[in-house]
Amino acid sequence: MLDEKTYTLATKAAWYYYMENYTQHQIAEAMGLSRAKVIRLLEDAKTDGIIQFNFRKDDSTRVSLEKNLIAAYGLNDAFVVPTPLNEATLTHTISRAAALYVSDHLRPGGYLNIGYGDTVSSMLGYLAKEHEDPINVVSMTGGVSYYLPSVSSTAYAMHLFLIPSPLIVSSSEVRDALLGEKSIQEIYAMTEHADMSVVGIGAAVEGATVLRNGIIRESELAILKMQGSVGDVLNHFYDSEGNPITTEIENRTISTDIEKLRTMKNVVGVAGGSEKVAAIKAVLRGGYLNVLVTDSKTAEELLLLTHQTYKSGGSNGYLSSCT
Repeated sequence: MLDEKTYTLATKAAWYYYMENYTQHQIAEAMGLSRAKVIRLLEDAKTDGIIQFNFRKDDSTRVSLEKNLIAAYGLNDAFVVPTPLNEATLTHTISRAAALYVSDHLRPGGYLNIGYGDTVSSMLGYLAKEHEDPINVVSMTGGVSYYLPSVSSTAYAMHLFLIPSPLIVSSSEVRDALLGEKSIQEIYAMTEHADMSVVGIGAAVEGATVLRNGIIRESELAILKMQGSVGDVLNHFYDSEGNPITTEIENRTISTDIEKLRTMKNVVGVAGGSEKVAAIKAVLRGGYLNVLVTDSKTAEELLLLTHQTYKSGGSNGYLSSCT
C-alpha cells in the first residue's frame, strides 16, 4: 500500500504518461524528479491499481486465438484479425494485416521473399503505400506478370528481384533449361538468404486462384483432387497431411522447392476463409510455416479441427495442447 505522498506522485506521473503522452524524461523534468524515480512511480501506479488495463472482449478473444494457434500448430507467431462482416472483402483484410505484420517485423533494408496469389499480391500493394523504408522484394516463383498489374505504381520504388519466366512452362525439358540460366539461379540464391518469406495458401476447390488465372485447367485440378490434394503453396500441391504430391505439373513448375520452406527464416502464411481451412491445416501440419496471418473465424475453425483430431486419436502430439 502506497503512502499518500507516493500515491499522489504516482497518480500524477501516470496521468502525464498515459493521458498526455509525455515521455519519462519529460515527466521527470515536469515533476523535478529523476527518470529512475519516474519509472518506479509508473510501476507503483500499475501494482497499486491506480491505472488498470482492460482489453475489449473481441481483442482478448483474438489474442487467445493467436496463443492457441501457436500452441496447437507449433508456430513461432500468429496474427489474427477480425473477420469482416462482408466476407467478400476477406482477402483485402488479411492482405492488409500481412502488410502490417511485415512492416513491424522486417528490418530496414531487409529482403522479403514473396509467393504468388491474390492475397500476397494485394499485400504488396498495401506494403508499397504504408512502408516508409525501401524494401527489397524477391519472387519465389516464375510468373512475373502476375505480380505487377494489381500492385500500385508506388511499388515500383521497391527493389524488385523477379524470376524472369512463367510459373508453368510447356515441358520438363524447358523447365530444366530455364533453371540452368544464371539470371534465374541468382534469384533462387537470393531467396535462401532473405529475412522473411510471405506465401499464400491455395485450396483445391472451384474458383481457386490457379484456375481463375489459367495456371492449370479444370481437368488438371480434378486429377490433383483424385490424388488427394487439398491445396497448394508456391504451386506445389500437397495432401491433408502436408505431404507433397508428385504430379506432371510439378515437373513443369518454376518455383522454390516446398521442402526449402522448412529451412527458411520467418516463413509467413497468409490466408483465410472456410474453403481454405483444410489447405491451411495441411500446410501447418507439414511444418512449412513459422507464422500464420488469418482471420478470427478461420482461426476458430482451425482450432476446432485440432480438437476433433485429438479426440479421434490424431497422431500429432502437439495438437493436444490447444485448450
